[in-house]
Amino acid sequence: MGLTFGTEPVSVSTPATSANLGPGFDALGLALTLYDDLTARVTGGGFTVTLHGEGAGELPTDARHLVIRAMLATFDEAGERPPGVALECVNRIPQARGMGSSSAAIVGGVQLARGLIKDGQKLIDDAAALRIAARLEGHPDNVAPCLLGGFTIAWTEPGGARAVKLAPAAGVRPMVFVPAELGYTASARAALPSEVPHPDAAFNAGRAALLTHALTVDPSLLFPATEDRLHQGYRASGMPGTAALVAALRSAGVAAVVSGAGPTVLALTEVPGDFAPGAHWRGEVLGVDDAGACVKGGMVEHA
Repeated sequence: MGLTFGTEPVSVSTPATSANLGPGFDALGLALTLYDDLTARVTGGGFTVTLHGEGAGELPTDARHLVIRAMLATFDEAGERPPGVALECVNRIPQARGMGSSSAAIVGGVQLARGLIKDGQKLIDDAAALRIAARLEGHPDNVAPCLLGGFTIAWTEPGGARAVKLAPAAGVRPMVFVPAELGYTASARAALPSEVPHPDAAFNAGRAALLTHALTVDPSLLFPATEDRLHQGYRASGMPGTAALVAALRSAGVAAVVSGAGPTVLALTEVPGDFAPGAHWRGEVLGVDDAGACVKGGMVEHA
């Protein structure tokens, strides 16, 4: 017996995310209050995309679009594809800046597909949705907070990705500094060594454990908790402006880190009002998103 697809459109808002958060390389992530808004409906044939905002005029507008690719992967997981989909995207998350734009697209596609299938959230539960999204992204640290919201710890087992969600403390005040230039995860990963010294690994293990406590219980410890020896130093030569801004913020007592693979910089504690990052950087104060990527409309009875 085949699937039943809804005739009404489905919408989802997918939050920006910041991963690593300093020492939590490929494991820790935070959902932020900046969103892409996506709407999809089943059509009689073909896959089309209308884009507004970030990426308009640059990203593909057919089945090659990442949201559509994620939808198709989710439909395949459920066992059947609809004849076509019309997708509209209003993108606000900067592309290729280390703020989870690809994860937002992937999670958005997974959620839209679930919402277009009758009983889609039962056929593909949240755990399966995370596994699909992480498989498409290649690692779970950004897709987990995008799907679940809040502060997440993600890991991968033989059966796929898993994650837990924790509530950040009230004193966590994210601020992002976004540059004009792009950054690419693949090139940032290429800068990492295949091995690291054991003392550095031990240092990061302790700091990552401390960061979990600092983010959820005691934000006064965020400055020491965000120290890192596994990835930021190795990537610094490829992003000198980012490294310099992180250093300047930390010199001012701010718990600052590279957001994801960069080049955006994330501050987790209050930035002094007289701090001047330079004309090259656009600063924006954001909150922590708690809801994650919630679906509305279509075959979904509640958000």
